[in-house]
Amino acid sequence: VAVSGFIRELPKTLITACPNTQTSPLDRLLGSYIDGKDTTVYVRGSETPSPSTPRWITDFMKDIVVPVPFPGHEFTDLIRNFTLADVHFTLPDPFARPSSPKSKPRLSAMVKALIALPNEIKFPIDVGRVRANSDVYYQKRKLGELDLSKWQEANSTRAVLPDEDQDGLLVQSVVSNAPLDITDDDVFADVVQALIFGSSPVVLGVHAKVDVETETILGKFVVRGVPAKGKVFVKPIGGNVTTFSPRVGALEILDTEKGSLTIGAKVNLTNPTEYAATVPFIDINISVNDTILGHATARDVSVVPGPNHDLAVVAVWNPASHSGKRGAHVGSELLSQYISGMAIKFNSRRVWLIKPHTGYNTTLTLRTHASSIPSQPRLGTTLSIFNITIPTPKLTPPSNPNRPIPPDPPTEPGSSAPHFIDDAVFHLLSSTAVLTLLSPLPHTSLYITSVSATASYNNTSVGSIEYDVPFEVPPGVSDTPRLPVDWSLDSVGYDAVKKALNGQLKVAAEAKVGVRVGKWKERVWFTGNGIGARVRI
Repeated sequence: VAVSGFIRELPKTLITACPNTQTSPLDRLLGSYIDGKDTTVYVRGSETPSPSTPRWITDFMKDIVVPVPFPGHEFTDLIRNFTLADVHFTLPDPFARPSSPKSKPRLSAMVKALIALPNEIKFPIDVGRVRANSDVYYQKRKLGELDLSKWQEANSTRAVLPDEDQDGLLVQSVVSNAPLDITDDDVFADVVQALIFGSSPVVLGVHAKVDVETETILGKFVVRGVPAKGKVFVKPIGGNVTTFSPRVGALEILDTEKGSLTIGAKVNLTNPTEYAATVPFIDINISVNDTILGHATARDVSVVPGPNHDLAVVAVWNPASHSGKRGAHVGSELLSQYISGMAIKFNSRRVWLIKPHTGYNTTLTLRTHASSIPSQPRLGTTLSIFNITIPTPKLTPPSNPNRPIPPDPPTEPGSSAPHFIDDAVFHLLSSTAVLTLLSPLPHTSLYITSVSATASYNNTSVGSIEYDVPFEVPPGVSDTPRLPVDWSLDSVGYDAVKKALNGQLKVAAEAKVGVRVGKWKERVWFTGNGIGARVRI
């Protein structure tokens, strides 16, 4: 017997959740159907049939219950294409409770899914909202869980599946701040490594159970637990983290303590990916040769694809506090090498340029740590296996307004380096030297507390300076006091100085200098070759 009928509306009892549960009878029926499980539907004669139906048939049918098998249909390939666009990552809120959604990294994106409609669905259907709990996998290992349990608005349009004679439904939904709970740090480290050092897209698998709020001619109802599998292709950064090309400038001393400097800076970087990120708070260690010398903090920073300018960062330089005596030694050595990376360049008109010493190319290493993101210590620890090495930021002094720029500046490598000593003059009769200094600090005075230096010519002593009276180096251009020179009178070097009277001479120098900025003090060394100086009577 062939039987057919019409369903004009869904009764409330069918779509209302059963007592003490969150599922309705229809949810269970569709859930079993989608899972491929057979279900039995019981059909009973209606007590309110058509008026044209004879009474005796009504009385007969209402007492008959017929079990009807409802075979399941397992949908293993329901979602054919799954992509994320306009991806935006937000790092955890450092002050959030550890178990709250804000304590986890969050993802926002436009989610697009192409759904293959079963052949049994011949009626119009729209998707109004979706939600899901998704597991994210990398190379068949679980990376974490993406929480989409909140209903997300969606829209759908009919589409034809590519290369298939089958109807499809393109569903789009904007996901906002969905928490990503990383459950395996080792897998996460592998993903980050593949993104940084790999050349091919990183493929993430997504397994989900999706609840779909559908709209049909029978009204709205929710289809729960639709299995979904998809792949998300994440483009690699390519090369390594230095692709971001961070450049640090606009350094400014904000505060000083006995052993520390607090420095404000602006960072320019290029984000080579198509992904944006918001960083409420992050703290990164600054180190040299695995010795921590300080840390840098950024707050409320937004990074967009492409160039990013003037990102505010505050760094605290405190080597001894982080790494004890070794830190203090490494910090002093770094500053000394940085200063010694420059030697005065001489041209025929006058001393005007500092040329980097090829022996010293100082760099800093940036690395996260367990407290980089306070609410996510595992994330900071995982990221710590990667580091960014940058050139030591340049302290760029002003130009001397009293000196014209030479018309033929040299073009050899290093000629654009900043120069701190703008001029040097030796006075023979008074046995003194005066240096014209260009301070690299635009708002803060620094003080030279002591100078102990020796100069030589062709490896022969010229003289020495011992001076322990502190003097100020204010912002801009300034001259040192007359520094006493103890000439090596019987040396070939001193004879060379006399022969250079009213001219100039190139000498080598070694010095130990005491420096103070506010409460902070340090003692550094300097070595340089080819230092040019004018010689006067």
